[in-house]
Amino acid sequence: MKRTILAIAISCGLTLPALAQSVGEKTGVNSVLGVAPKTEDFIKEVALSDMLEIEAAKIAQQKGNAAEKKFGDQMITDHTKTSTELKALVSGEMKAALPTGLDDSSQKKLDVLRNTKPDNFASEYDPMQVSAHKDAVSLFERYAKGG
Repeated sequence: MKRTILAIAISCGLTLPALAQSVGEKTGVNSVLGVAPKTEDFIKEVALSDMLEIEAAKIAQQKGNAAEKKFGDQMITDHTKTSTELKALVSGEMKAALPTGLDDSSQKKLDVLRNTKPDNFASEYDPMQVSAHKDAVSLFERYAKGG
């Protein structure tokens, strides 16, 4: 679903360069109000989401139960693929800058996972994944409707 919406958004001829993230997207106000992100915000958020998902999945492979390890494998596969596709689009058609590392918020989430004992890992990882995927769906839907 993510790839379909991204393809639709890209095919609309959106060629703005990625600059800084707007305050509305950075603070979550746009999401609460249902406002579409600017193209540069969309690109940044997708890239950050992919990076966070990949790194969290690597931790899940170390600390998670069998289901979380399997889910982690799938997350690494899926988000590596979407990251590669996004990089190709940005370097080709979009000429936008991608973030080179995680933001503070994402880093803090990973720190929590790294510091969680394997016995308690599910209580941190599972809700984080549900929340992250709800946020991603919201981002893609808002961008598809008005980005």
